[in-house]
Amino acid sequence: MKKLLIVISLLSFGIVVSAQEKKEHPLPEPMTPGMTEYWDPQPAVVQPGMNGGAPSDAVILFGGKDLSKWCAADGSDAKWSVHGGVVTVVKGDAGDIMTRDSFGSFQLHLEWKTPVGIHGESQGRGNSGVFLQGKYEVQILDSYENETYVNGMCGSIYKQTPPLVNAMRKPGEWNSYDIIYTAPVFKEDGTYLYEPRVTVLLNGVLVQNNTIIRGTTEYIGHPRVQKHGNGPIILQSHGDASEPISFRNIWIRNLQ
Repeated sequence: MKKLLIVISLLSFGIVVSAQEKKEHPLPEPMTPGMTEYWDPQPAVVQPGMNGGAPSDAVILFGGKDLSKWCAADGSDAKWSVHGGVVTVVKGDAGDIMTRDSFGSFQLHLEWKTPVGIHGESQGRGNSGVFLQGKYEVQILDSYENETYVNGMCGSIYKQTPPLVNAMRKPGEWNSYDIIYTAPVFKEDGTYLYEPRVTVLLNGVLVQNNTIIRGTTEYIGHPRVQKHGNGPIILQSHGDASEPISFRNIWIRNLQ
């Protein structure tokens, strides 16, 4: 019996030793810089604009001459006033203006100002808006020393998300928006697979950071999800604006 136990012990010891002996495999080859580099495809060359001017691949929506890229809501010619390189809202029956072309995801630049000596308060002071794909409003308002509900001040996603900061310039000075918009993707049932998102810089200051847009920006009620394709850019003629707003230097880059 002792001999049997000794044999078993020796066999067990041999198994343990064999298990501890690792088979040697080749080591990974040494990395070189070129292993993580690729050269194609090369990005397209775009000539940047100067001082807010349009880059070479942009579509000029308003360059100071005419509103040929815009129309009224019914498709007729836009009725806002063009003078001295700027376009100004015409109050009354002129209504909103919208681009004749439709867009998906894009980079949009526009500049606007309210006149010196503007009157009114809250939403009744330099009120307008830029609608992305005709459905989602980034608010335009004279928010310089003018308080209102925060999800309706300049730089807000209207009635949804307030701006991170108030970066308005005083009346009579030009403000600028740079808007990077990612269009939504819809499921077959009409709900969002991916919500629309937007990043907004007001006068070069970040006021919306990849913000989710929850649906249409309603004046009354909650956001609604409406399945859609590409849509126009709309500039609003707001009935509560005390003095007309002027716009200039509007251009867009398709990102799809």
